[in-house]
Amino acid sequence: MKAAQRMLTGAEIFFECLREEKVEYIFGYPGGATLKIYEKLHDVDFLEHILCRHEQGATHMAEGYAKTTGKAGVVLVTSGPGATNTVTGIADAYMDSVPLVVFTGQVPTALIGNDAFQEADIVGITRPITKHNFLVRDVRELAETIKKAFYIATTGRPGPVVVDLPKDMLNSSCLYSYPDQVNIPGYKPRYSGHVNQIKKAASVLADAKRPLLYVGGGVIMSHATEELRALARAFNFPVTMTLQGLGAFPGIDRQSLGMLGMHGTYWANQAVNHCDVLVAIGARFDDRVTGKISAFAPDAYKIHVDIDPTAIDKNVVVDIPIVGDARKVIPALHKAIKKARDMSAWWARIEEWRRACPLSYEKNDGKLRSEYVIERLSEATKGNAIVVSDVGQHQMWVAQYYKFNHPRSHLSSGGLGTMGFSVPASIGAAFAVKDRPILSINGDGGFQMNIQELITAVAYKLPIVFVIINNSFLGMVRQWQELFYDEKYSFTDLSDSNPDFVQAARAFGMPAYATDDPVRVDALIEKGLSRGEGPVLLEFKVVKEDMVFPMVPAGAAISDMIVKRLNPERMM
Repeated sequence: MKAAQRMLTGAEIFFECLREEKVEYIFGYPGGATLKIYEKLHDVDFLEHILCRHEQGATHMAEGYAKTTGKAGVVLVTSGPGATNTVTGIADAYMDSVPLVVFTGQVPTALIGNDAFQEADIVGITRPITKHNFLVRDVRELAETIKKAFYIATTGRPGPVVVDLPKDMLNSSCLYSYPDQVNIPGYKPRYSGHVNQIKKAASVLADAKRPLLYVGGGVIMSHATEELRALARAFNFPVTMTLQGLGAFPGIDRQSLGMLGMHGTYWANQAVNHCDVLVAIGARFDDRVTGKISAFAPDAYKIHVDIDPTAIDKNVVVDIPIVGDARKVIPALHKAIKKARDMSAWWARIEEWRRACPLSYEKNDGKLRSEYVIERLSEATKGNAIVVSDVGQHQMWVAQYYKFNHPRSHLSSGGLGTMGFSVPASIGAAFAVKDRPILSINGDGGFQMNIQELITAVAYKLPIVFVIINNSFLGMVRQWQELFYDEKYSFTDLSDSNPDFVQAARAFGMPAYATDDPVRVDALIEKGLSRGEGPVLLEFKVVKEDMVFPMVPAGAAISDMIVKRLNPERMM
């Protein structure tokens, strides 16, 4: 008898749907409301359940998996606190357009609204931070709902979808049938850009004297990096990337200007200030990129390519909007540009900016600096690792000093800025990618926020190199306190409360090493990268008071960059 004709329980339908969607991994934690699913999971052989140690960790693991593969990450948690613990990860995925399908257990339908044990209105809670969410009230709608969830999560601008599963729906039975496709009124993503808009953009670019490609994570999500590289190289266009766009264009390429924005390179921001045509592709003009909007690319004719129509003119009003998928629009734009101008004068100016204010740090005082550690990691891995950075100063140093040569190689929490992201997200990445080094780079503050997931990395023998850049401070907050809050270092000094990270890691069951000596950095990195099976921790005790430069103060124009420390005597 065919599966479509069988009478199945909701729990059985759940797994048949995941089989149809070719799900490889579920990141989850069991509980009372999902016991029927876990009963069936015991005998399922086509996917692997990864037991996290906290539900927030599960969502970040699913994000790490989704960001490295482009597939939907799948999460399974119980009702009440199990569901609410996923909220930070869901919000993070929503801000960074990460495809997730989060299944939450729920109390039986008859008890919904009665304040039953471990009840929470997760549909109401997550409505502002999901592309869509569902409460399944009829088991006959379960299969179609799951199909819709995966379709919504992975099409158009990707994002998280929540499916809330009352306990009685998992126990109820119906005839199972999985739809080949779904029709969702009002949800029709547009993939091909308007022909006339593309022609207009091509005409403007052909006449541009100082063009600039401003590339965001949407180019990576749409698998359009090869098309981007072909366009840039064909016409010698400079390329600058957002935090989420790093890797869309090779970091070692001469045409790469690196990251723009608040902690972007001087030359990238100057190129934005002086370009005459700015082409934003898969980027949303985030405030960390634009600074003061009225002063952003003031003389530029602006073209915006994005699959999300709500992103157009949301922050910056543009001259030519093109709604469509970057993978389709970029080659169409490339084909429509018949001939571009000579870029030699524009490149000469950019090179002047590079020479005038290169990225730099103190190298001759014998002290260990964060930038040096990142540089040595980049060199040791030849820019080919999967780098999962947490949030803070080290995140910006990674963006500046690690040279990403491939897409889906830089994973970080951008829009939400979630400390505690890196440890679990690197675990998800390790399940997705088996043939490249996985580096989880953390500050000492953020590392402690999901430190429990080290247990997961050890339990599954994942070859992750956990790196702590330890300055014994909440470094980025401290930097703002020094620059803008009268050096009042309120609750940012962790010197007296940080644990012994080496001993903590060993207690979790992994080898760990630490140094504050620049001479020992390469040896520790080699130890980390040469470990065959299982995780390892490397702690680098760096200068406490270092700050990330360049920097654009909040609300300032990106032309108003601080490029060096204002009070060098603060260095200790």
